[in-house]
Amino acid sequence: MAYERRQGREPVDVSAEKAGYDIRSNDLSRYDEGGIRYIEVKARAGRGPIALTTNEWFTAQRLGDEYWLYVVVDAATQPRLYLIQNPAAHLQPEEEVQVVRYVVAQEAWQGVAEAAEVK
Repeated sequence: MAYERRQGREPVDVSAEKAGYDIRSNDLSRYDEGGIRYIEVKARAGRGPIALTTNEWFTAQRLGDEYWLYVVVDAATQPRLYLIQNPAAHLQPEEEVQVVRYVVAQEAWQGVAEAAEVK
């Protein structure tokens, strides 16, 4: 947010909206031209890979040059900020498929279930 303000832009934290980006930053000098940055921020305590959600990646593809990925490395010690405009055009991430399951132990479900009489 501070970086955006130093660049003359007005950032707004929209992360709670789950829109596929964390910050909407208006460039007041280019406001009539649609000067908005849609920024996804990824921070790492040290260094290493970053992960984008499906929503973030599809939003990056849809917004093109207006979408920015801000990566903060060494956030726990000496933060360094890296900027990537239009990451969908410049990055080729590996797709990682994860299955989310909700496992309920037999004791738990049987404790609240009603046994049916089957004839």
